[in-house]
Amino acid sequence: MALRKLVEEARRTNEGRDRQRQAQEVCYRFMSTMAGNQPGFEEATRALFAGYGPAFQRETQGWPADVREHAWQLAARTVSQGA
Repeated sequence: MALRKLVEEARRTNEGRDRQRQAQEVCYRFMSTMAGNQPGFEEATRALFAGYGPAFQRETQGWPADVREHAWQLAARTVSQGA
């Protein structure tokens, strides 16, 4: 019984981080498939996993519009919009 409570508490504690990591992975898989050879891909990936939105947007600016916009939508859940 005590073990179950510890597991449930750990799950609740890490829930937000787990959701963010999952959203980052979804965005990364999309980016890798659709823009893996685009300029700024590696830098955009670093910005995505660092949670830094301005750098992510800057590095993806030259990508095809539909790919860039979808990547931005996916990343919006995981990056900060601050400067």
